[in-house]
Amino acid sequence: MGDNGAVNDAPSTTQNLDTGDAKPENRGSRLYPRVTSFRSRRGALTDAQQTTWDSLWPRIGRDVADDRIDVDAWFERSAPTILEIGSGTGTATTLMAKAEPHVNLMAVEVYRPGLAQTLQQIEREDIENIRLLRGDAMDVLENMLTSESLTGVRVFFPDPWPKVRHHKRRLLQGPTFAMIADRLKPGGVLHVATDHADYAEWIAEAGNAEPSLTVLDWESPMTHERPVTKFEGKAQLVGSSVTELIWGKSPR
Repeated sequence: MGDNGAVNDAPSTTQNLDTGDAKPENRGSRLYPRVTSFRSRRGALTDAQQTTWDSLWPRIGRDVADDRIDVDAWFERSAPTILEIGSGTGTATTLMAKAEPHVNLMAVEVYRPGLAQTLQQIEREDIENIRLLRGDAMDVLENMLTSESLTGVRVFFPDPWPKVRHHKRRLLQGPTFAMIADRLKPGGVLHVATDHADYAEWIAEAGNAEPSLTVLDWESPMTHERPVTKFEGKAQLVGSSVTELIWGKSPR
């Protein structure tokens, strides 16, 4: 989110490619309700993508709204639920969902063609445990989820907004950590990955300052294994190292 880069192959995800220094426009839509940490992108769907969208989106996708999500009803089962913020084109999302079939995986993304590619992978590989949300991840956390409703949260390669004047746009700041901590169940986990050294320090400082989160010293309820996609592979080729940051919400 957004600022959510995502480990996936699209260069933009739930918070991505920007229009420069112009003031963000409030478009009066739930997809763009306020100044956000993502950079909005446009993109048309191919005919094949539109066909898949029309077929699958009504069942496994929805736009952000003020309505609470009944997760059990949406997935048609009760299971540990993980929220991925910034799923890009869904490469990592689908691989991790297949590796954890016992988990309900909700992925939030603003980039419609990326979501369409994810839908195509879901259809092609007959994956049942993914649901998709289109819009601002903070809207999802604030308005669509309840306290202690998530087993885990993943934020892979969020947009670092490297210019100092843009740091206020960064997704992972104190209030976001507080919101995520509230939404995690006791024993739940937040897993962040970034290849931007300055942002890694920023994230670590903000996350360590959240009193509800601590260094994980119990068995994690979710895997921390991440598939390396083309996006991450390109970063590694130019010498960018990846920092993994993992916190847990203390069990009661």
